[in-house]
Amino acid sequence: MAVVGRVGATPPDLSRVRPYGDTLDDGQVQLSFTLPVPCGEEAREAARMVARKMGLEDPQVYHMHDLGEGYTYFLVYGRFLEAIDFTQIQVAKVESERMDFYAINTYISEEIGRKITVLGACTGTDAHSVGIDAIMNMKGYNGDYGLERYPMINAYNLGMQVRNEDLIAHAIEKQADALLVSQVVTQKDVHIKNLAELIDMLEAEGLRQKMVVVCGGPRISHELALELGYDAGFGAGTTAPDVASYFVQEIVARGLA
Repeated sequence: MAVVGRVGATPPDLSRVRPYGDTLDDGQVQLSFTLPVPCGEEAREAARMVARKMGLEDPQVYHMHDLGEGYTYFLVYGRFLEAIDFTQIQVAKVESERMDFYAINTYISEEIGRKITVLGACTGTDAHSVGIDAIMNMKGYNGDYGLERYPMINAYNLGMQVRNEDLIAHAIEKQADALLVSQVVTQKDVHIKNLAELIDMLEAEGLRQKMVVVCGGPRISHELALELGYDAGFGAGTTAPDVASYFVQEIVARGLA
């Protein structure tokens, strides 16, 4: 079968999309997982059984590693038999024009007419500051400056393990226009509990509608953010202009300037 993208290739049927391994539409997938069982042939068969329960045909364990203390890690290949209709997918996503560093500062100057104040933090027990640092710190990430370098933004990176009540106190003290909350630790959905708590506290203080509130992290989607009461959510790979473009336009749209 011809490879998609080459001259003469047959375009895929987007109403019946299957995973692609070696050839188009072969349904091949690769997955990895750990089972709380001792390493051995019984463990190998257990992994195959798990894959079959997932609906994979002819699963094969290509790698098995003893993690010790009765745990085993597996790398499994199998064939996915079903298909999904890509043409019917509708996803909530941030709708705003992406601007660069210079355009954002010009927009703030012309449309808002003053410097805006933005606070960023990893809240709760989260001690992973890489994501918020990439957005806030002057050096930025992947060639894009962080918000601290924007002349029209007063950017405050509060760091990690910031309690929600402390973030709110800083927001009141600094008269924040926008709050950026990063959540990386997601075990047992602790990020959802922490994010929801912040919104509840902002509403209790009568502050929720007075600022733009955004969250981000590897398991954050725009849809989840909206469900939790945030204005927008950004996932992995987000840079400062992505976030700044959104919140400056939202400040103007909501009359918060």
